[in-house]
Amino acid sequence: MNEPPKILSFKMPAEATPLGFRPKRAETLLDVQRLRRVFRAGDAPAVERVTFDLCEGELMALLGPSGCGKTTTLRMIGGFETPDEGQILLRGRDIPRLPPEARGIGFVFQDYALFPHLSVLENVTFGLRKLARAARVARAREMLALVGLTGLEARKPHELSGGQQQRVALARTLAVAPPLVLMDEPFSNLDAAMRVETRQEVRKLLKAAGSAGILVTHDQEEAMAVADRIAVMDRGRVVQIGSPDELYRNPVSAFVASFMGRSNILRGNANGMVVQTEFGNLPLTRAANGTVALSVRPEQIMLEPDPDGPASVVGREFRGHDQLYWVQEGERCMLVISGAGATFEVGSRVRLRICDCVVPLG
Repeated sequence: MNEPPKILSFKMPAEATPLGFRPKRAETLLDVQRLRRVFRAGDAPAVERVTFDLCEGELMALLGPSGCGKTTTLRMIGGFETPDEGQILLRGRDIPRLPPEARGIGFVFQDYALFPHLSVLENVTFGLRKLARAARVARAREMLALVGLTGLEARKPHELSGGQQQRVALARTLAVAPPLVLMDEPFSNLDAAMRVETRQEVRKLLKAAGSAGILVTHDQEEAMAVADRIAVMDRGRVVQIGSPDELYRNPVSAFVASFMGRSNILRGNANGMVVQTEFGNLPLTRAANGTVALSVRPEQIMLEPDPDGPASVVGREFRGHDQLYWVQEGERCMLVISGAGATFEVGSRVRLRICDCVVPLG
């Protein structure tokens, strides 16, 4: 326990499948098998047959809307909820009957759970009571240096910014060198600019410490920024696991396509690698046949000015680096993202053109 955690090398593979992938040359740390949790008899399960694994040093996000079961899943892994069915194996050891403190798992709470009457240094040393005092202090200072808080050891939590408090909570967790850190919406109390900065810091710190991590979030941008893999959850089930790129480019359902960023859902008649749509024949990312639903990202659509065009701009949002348009064509309203250069005012008549391969769903 006196030794600093080992830093693991970690390289993601190039290939991926709709069911997800595992980092190569890394051993499985956590194996979750068919977890189920029902809070009241007769209610729908809060978690239903959730299965995934996590490798040493890997960061995963559980992503989904409120009430989808992601926090309940995290709490079962951490020991704060007991599964009705299923297995949780940590390095091959079945842990559901162990109390939280016996699992060797770190937990970063949404409110950070810092002790307000203790200094920063005392907060970090709190979990190191099995060490001699000198060793506790040395370890705490090492972790505070890792999170960039050297010089703030004597401050109380209320004297820190939200981002600094979050780093103290992370330093306290990493001080005991846990193989796995669980994080439940840890950035929700930060403002938008601080969230972007802090989530990158947390990713770097976990990688440097060699700890694997599971992040619960409803924010797809946050999940894509932090995680090596994402498990998308809906109504208690994992519906797709993959890298951020895989999930964005190859969603398996309209739910995943719409939750992993914005998406326009169209229908068409597929024949192999081509699909016939109201926008003409379009190439597909994978072969399909028959009537299919299609995911078309807003950035895959071009707006062309046309005074006699079939569509009109009904809404516009300037976002600095690009612009988001709502374009009405008949009964359909499409989302379109274009560069900040060309501007279409609300009321402009336009023509829509899809300029990339589209994804068949289901």
